[in-house]
Amino acid sequence: MQQVKMIITGPFSSGKTEFINAISEIEVVSTERSISSELERTVKDATTVAMDFGRITVDEDLVLYLFGTPGQRRFDFMWEILAEGMLGFVVMVDSTKPETFREAKSILETFRAYAPTPYVVAANKQDLPDAWKTDDLRIALRIEEGVKLLPCVAVQKESVKNVLLELLYSILEEMEST
Repeated sequence: MQQVKMIITGPFSSGKTEFINAISEIEVVSTERSISSELERTVKDATTVAMDFGRITVDEDLVLYLFGTPGQRRFDFMWEILAEGMLGFVVMVDSTKPETFREAKSILETFRAYAPTPYVVAANKQDLPDAWKTDDLRIALRIEEGVKLLPCVAVQKESVKNVLLELLYSILEEMEST
């Protein structure tokens, strides 16, 4: 059986936990804790402090393990630990918050430095009226043309499935070429 470890990363409140919750076949193992900062609590009530974990059985020969990273820099010591053994990663970007784009790009570069694995960028919250279009996000994030930048709505299973399939195809393509 082929086991594929994928990392779901991105800035605080970009949709990583929702992404994994939308598709995992098991109850997601989550390390969310209440937020103490007043500023952060205006966005949401809890944050991931270590990881989220979900699983998807594609068929009898293939299982995907999804590891969601904390989005806050104060928990970034977990990133390298979680990245060990990853075969690919998804960088979640909140398309409605341009103030987080620089952080998303920084996280992308950090994970690229951990391992030269395939990755995709998921432009989350594409269902909202103030979401940036993927073409504009590509320019803002300075993402090369060859990198898959995909529209996403992290709470919709089909949308999450499409993002994961694109990453999986890239991973399998790379495995076949080695």
